[in-house]
Amino acid sequence: METPRYIQTDQQSFYGDYLYEQIVPENHFLRKLNALIDWSYYTKKLTKLYKGEGLSGRPAYDPALLLRSLLISYLYDLSERQTEVYLNENLPAKWFVGLAIDQKAPDHSTLSVYRERIRKRGKLKVFEEMLAEIIETARKRGVRFGAIQIIDSVHSEANVNTDKDEPDEPEDPDARWGVKHSYKVRTPEGKEEVRKQYFHGYKSHMSMNAESNLITGLEVSSGNAWDGKHFSSLVEMDMEQGLPVETYAADRGYDDGNNHYYLTHKGLHSAILLKDNRLKKKDGNKEVWQDMVRTAEYQQGKRERYKIERKFGEAKLRHGLGRCRYIGLEKYGVQAYLTAIVLNLKRMVKLISGVGFNCPSYSRG
Repeated sequence: METPRYIQTDQQSFYGDYLYEQIVPENHFLRKLNALIDWSYYTKKLTKLYKGEGLSGRPAYDPALLLRSLLISYLYDLSERQTEVYLNENLPAKWFVGLAIDQKAPDHSTLSVYRERIRKRGKLKVFEEMLAEIIETARKRGVRFGAIQIIDSVHSEANVNTDKDEPDEPEDPDARWGVKHSYKVRTPEGKEEVRKQYFHGYKSHMSMNAESNLITGLEVSSGNAWDGKHFSSLVEMDMEQGLPVETYAADRGYDDGNNHYYLTHKGLHSAILLKDNRLKKKDGNKEVWQDMVRTAEYQQGKRERYKIERKFGEAKLRHGLGRCRYIGLEKYGVQAYLTAIVLNLKRMVKLISGVGFNCPSYSRG
């Protein structure tokens, strides 16, 4: 049976294996990460998205090598152009992706073409499967998943200047205006008003396990999407993975009767924060909500909810999710999934080997 052909890296040569052993310490984060994942699996999985499946034409880079290069890009918040330079100059990173010590890294256009190939031929389903496969790897490696799951959304600003946008021909036609947050102010007349701060872009809707702090489900939308619409589908993703979830926590944006009913129907507890009007009703209907608030599951879920906000802060400040890298909803989805994947890989390395991730400061160009 004919096998795919890839560009040879000769990593195991004297100038590769021996020198890498001297330079890259055993407790380096990238060594621990490399040992965590079976990268050969992604060689086989992603080769199927290549034209001719690697059997014809000029030899290409191993798709798992390019995947690891993209992960370097998202781990260190680098553009693809910067990633090429970084891989040429940083020996632990060059070792991690599988290059010989004297071999040039794939150029930035190769990484861009590779990313687009996966997106166009595999759609976001490839990245969704990759996220689920990483969760399965974590479980096999003994990472504990608790009974509380947290759902929330994080916004990302579109990579456009809205002041220069033409109304009929916006630079990013999929981006929409959405509410970043609401706040109360008191007017000079002494009245209290609710004001809103807006953003132009997209949202990532995520489900995260409160004990492991691993992201288990993800969907993307334009910035004007109602968060509650994505609640049940994220729960379904978790259920398909067999996670031991008993309670779902979320903020008031998810307080909808259908979401509460959905959890009850699934035999799950709701720790969705309730809007004030539910508890201030002047009829008997408020009793069911008052009873829910008093449950241990509601109170515990409420206490755990801050953890996903902390994860979003990490995604924005350390890995660039605060601003879109690309134009269009599907391309934003690639960014969101790769960000979630590197967040999970960092957390897994910490949980399994105790080695933390130290990220130098870079600014993408």
